[in-house]
Formats: sequence, structure tokens, C-alpha cells
Amino acid sequence: MKEIIAVVRMDKTGATKRALVEAGAAGFTAFKVLGRGKLVEDKAVIADRKADLMARAYAEDDQETERLIEGFLDGTRLFPRRLFTVMAQDDAVPQIVDAIIRANKTDKKVGDGKIFVLPVLDLVRVRTGESGDNAI
Repeated sequence: MKEIIAVVRMDKTGATKRALVEAGAAGFTAFKVLGRGKLVEDKAVIADRKADLMARAYAEDDQETERLIEGFLDGTRLFPRRLFTVMAQDDAVPQIVDAIIRANKTDKKVGDGKIFVLPVLDLVRVRTGESGDNAI
């Protein structure tokens, strides 16, 4: 058994849910989280992302919006993200991971998320008491 933890963009939540269902995930849990990844050092990528975020902003105070976006890009602020956890049998892991990647990969060169695959020692279904693979 494995636990798959995926941290994805908030705007990819629906696509990720659909991908997990289509990949045959038995079930999953999603959380709203805040975080940040490795800082991007490529000035061109940063400028592109800033321009994209500024174009999407609908704030009345453009200076405040720019300050917030700068904070996201320089690592001093955290990004809102969605964290999915999925329990899966070992043979289902590649299909589920691939589905998450297909649903979340963008051409933005930054911030598409991370997927962690961890071993699970045991799992117990509360309702029936079943354990192990039968509880998935």
C-alpha cells in the first residue's frame, strides 16, 4: 500500500478530482493549504509570471496587488494550494500519479506542484474493521 500526496494549484482542483476518479482512485481527501516551493531564479520566468498574475488581478489598488505578487515571487509569502491524499494499492500508483501529472502540468515553467509517494504500514476501515489492502 502507498499514500500519494499531491500538492497542486487551486485552479486545478476540479481537474485533479476528475483525474483521480477516472484513474480509479478508491477515494481521496483534499485540504486547502499554504506553501511555496523552490524559488525560481530565472528572471524571465519571474517576469512572465508577474505579468500573468497582474493581468488576472481585479484589485482596485494596483500597488497593493503588485506588492502581494512580488511577495509570492520572492518567497516571502505563501501560495494557496490544494493538497490531495490518496491511499492506493501498489499496482495502482503509477496510473494515479500519471493522472495527477496530466491534470496539473502547465506551460508556466513554475508552480505546477509536487507528488509524494509514501509506504503505508497498515490501514483500517473503521466501519468494518478490515485492514490492509481490503480497507482501501
